[in-house]
Amino acid sequence: MIIQQFYDKGLAHASYAIIRTGKMVVIDPARNPQPYYEFAAQHDADIIGVIETHPHADFVSSHLEIHQTTGAIIYASKLTGAEYPHESFDEGDFIKLNDIKLKAINTPGHSPDSICILAEDEDGTEQALFTGDTLFVGDVGRPDLRENVGNITAKKEELARQMYQSTREKIMKLPHNVKVYPAHGPGSLCGKNMSPDLESTIGRELRENYALQLMAEADFVKTIIADQPFIPKYFGSDVELNKKGAPAFSASVAHITRLTGNVTLEKNAVVIDTRPNAAFKKGHEKGAINLQNGGKFETWLGSIVGPAERFYLIADTGEALEDVIVKAAKIGYERNLVAGILAPRYPELPEREFDLPRFATHPEKYTIVDVRNPNETEGGLIFEGALLIPLPELRERTNEIPEDKPIVVHCAAGYRSAAAASIIAAKISAVPVLDLSEAVLEIGGKHVGH
Repeated sequence: MIIQQFYDKGLAHASYAIIRTGKMVVIDPARNPQPYYEFAAQHDADIIGVIETHPHADFVSSHLEIHQTTGAIIYASKLTGAEYPHESFDEGDFIKLNDIKLKAINTPGHSPDSICILAEDEDGTEQALFTGDTLFVGDVGRPDLRENVGNITAKKEELARQMYQSTREKIMKLPHNVKVYPAHGPGSLCGKNMSPDLESTIGRELRENYALQLMAEADFVKTIIADQPFIPKYFGSDVELNKKGAPAFSASVAHITRLTGNVTLEKNAVVIDTRPNAAFKKGHEKGAINLQNGGKFETWLGSIVGPAERFYLIADTGEALEDVIVKAAKIGYERNLVAGILAPRYPELPEREFDLPRFATHPEKYTIVDVRNPNETEGGLIFEGALLIPLPELRERTNEIPEDKPIVVHCAAGYRSAAAASIIAAKISAVPVLDLSEAVLEIGGKHVGH
């Protein structure tokens, strides 16, 4: 049996191909199916099946496209309410790959329709468990994403109780040497405490995973619900899109309009300028948001821009423009992308000086906006009296920012503050909006770096 992991670092998403004697099954495929086709060709294998462990919230899956292209059967739990052609795949069901069985195990908790897939040898020996978003290395899936979306909705407390039963009654009873292959790694917003490792064993998780330690159900529920990260705007939309099945990736990306230079933009469309912050500050479209192309671009795009909003993407090179268009498509946002714009030339803006020594000495003379997330600020704010507005909420809450003093924006490393400063500056012009970015200061005898 060949097991191959495909890992998308930007979305911290892991998908898998399993090959046995010329037959291949794909688990939780990413939006672009080409890597799976190439892997099948390399091993002279036919893709005969695609398994969806649940309707994903954080990325768009290519299960329907793979089915349409190869004829592979899509397998999903009957609880999913799938609107694409599929065969139900629930407890007791299995797919045979010659002498290997892939067995479905219903494991509600992250979602009501979650399943895991257990790979068994011909003699029934359990070899590997593909856990989807049920079990991660060092964590379990968050239970609060299906309260309002999906075929079946459930309150987070109910799902947390189901996760307790799924882990205790099914996963934790497997042999310790069974390998664990999860659908996500560190940086994913589908959990809160993931290890940097992308695979594990049942034995290791029993020893090290906080969620699998001995505790009462009530304590488990309280622990798993606490301190979960924010939920991006696009998550609910992707659950619904994955339940239906997304259009083909390459055709969707090719259909997007590409424009060069300065163009007249739709009045109400959001403008996302993906250029480096230094270039953005020199000149940009009025009201543009500086969301720089980087490692987590997809997540932040889907956190700042709503799934129904029309938007533009701006980049300074053809390669960069194609990159951000593909990243938008990975979360299904190509549907609302008006156009990608290459290398517009804007009038140069006057450089706005930031008097760092004055700010360090008299921070009270500024309105300080901290755009970090609540779980980052539980231990206290860096600047006393700062206004805490997490970046995903900022566009809806700029009216809370006073306009009587210069505004200083900060986050943890500078990426979010660049986006936040551009959002605020688009709404507030009466006072300067300054980005602390990566400045290093001495504040009240404390060394502060951003």
